Amino acid sequence: MALRRIRAARIDFSGLRRELDLPTGFPEAADREAAAAAQDRHDDREDRTDLEFVTIDPPTSKDLDQALLLQGSDSGYRVYYAIADVAAFTTGAPAIEAESWQRGQTVYLPDGKVPLHPAVLSEGAASLLPDQDRPAVLWTIDLDADGATTGVDVRRATVRSRAKLSYEQVQQDVGAGAAHPSVRLLPEIGQLLTKRGLDRGAVNLPMPEQELEPEGDGWRLTVRGPVPVEEFNAQISLLTGMAAAQIMLKGGVGLLRTMPPPAEEAVRKLRLAAKALRLLWPDGAGPGEVIAALDPMDPRAAALVDQAAEMMRGAGYTPFDGEVPEQPLHGAVAAPYAHVTAPLRRLADRYVTEVCLALHAGAEVPRWAREALPRLPEVMSRTDRVANAAERGAVDLAEAVLLQHRIGEVFDAAVLDVEKHRADIALDEPPVRARCEGEGLPLGGRIRVRLTTADPARRKVLFTQVRLDA
Repeated sequence: MALRRIRAARIDFSGLRRELDLPTGFPEAADREAAAAAQDRHDDREDRTDLEFVTIDPPTSKDLDQALLLQGSDSGYRVYYAIADVAAFTTGAPAIEAESWQRGQTVYLPDGKVPLHPAVLSEGAASLLPDQDRPAVLWTIDLDADGATTGVDVRRATVRSRAKLSYEQVQQDVGAGAAHPSVRLLPEIGQLLTKRGLDRGAVNLPMPEQELEPEGDGWRLTVRGPVPVEEFNAQISLLTGMAAAQIMLKGGVGLLRTMPPPAEEAVRKLRLAAKALRLLWPDGAGPGEVIAALDPMDPRAAALVDQAAEMMRGAGYTPFDGEVPEQPLHGAVAAPYAHVTAPLRRLADRYVTEVCLALHAGAEVPRWAREALPRLPEVMSRTDRVANAAERGAVDLAEAVLLQHRIGEVFDAAVLDVEKHRADIALDEPPVRARCEGEGLPLGGRIRVRLTTADPARRKVLFTQVRLDA
């Protein structure tokens, strides 16, 4: 749900696009290949249009990677998860292939995204839009009554989504007891999977998000906390990524998304931070359990979540062929995990999918997919940096534009992180996060701050602490 919002004037993001060297279109050859691929019928696959899939995405999204259907079974549950079959359109399309390796992933900006694939595919023929037959990779995952995986199947199929739902809509329907039949079990299964994750040491960081959206001739900056169905939906994606990792580890070839488990010293520091913030840390509880019990909109809780983010470092992609990685885990998931559920928006997922399809069928992994694995980490790391810079840069610019005529004003704020004489703060209103200078800044505490800098050209906002005893 939206918690705080403010409206900003017109903002020009073209400078940020130029700074990040973002492409403005696709090469003509790639557009031609995409238009031709969009006409393919893909009749040579299993027809599973009988399954009543739905998608859950932000309301304005058109690049729909995933559709789901959740059912009960005699022994527990069955999860059907259909993923857009991007390779069905890009195999044998060298211009699209070359351009997607340059882009690596879709980059999102408030005035329009820079897509990984041409829109005729990513928002058209390959997207799991409602009431359209679409080629997909269908994951079928059986769970027991406690949410443990008991069986996995993955194969190509034709599917048909029945509805495009939003997170807020599903959350409201769940609260009213009127959830769509295809996702009626999402809270039940999601809670089981969340509990299993916490039991094995998973850490989820429920950080409030700043979102910048168009509104009339201006922009709306919003801070909102995640709704529960977002976490439950994410658990289905994590479940599938863990199933993919197990297939590849068993087969001895693949690409994992890895991150070292939190170091003991980092956990110790987080415990000390919780004590300083006067937050309860029950005996025997792990970091994930403590964080899951917090309200991220509370300033002290938000400060601990911010501290926990510092603990989760070193994420990357680990390819292997023959010998499995010495460290195959993703620390936040607390299990081996792979990116496999967003191929319209992330390059690596397409290749991981092909590896899983081949290994599960007992077939040879396609040469084009196998040879790509060791090259993917560099591409994904490089484009991760670009995507993160675009997201943060857009919000920084909006904040500077929003505040440029308010130099000297005083605001209430919460302290999220402290490093010597500087801190990261979150204003109550407007919903801005920025840097603040001062002495004795209290982690997780509330302070008054004065705006000293708001420079759109440098995308810089800076505050100084107002001393009450001054």
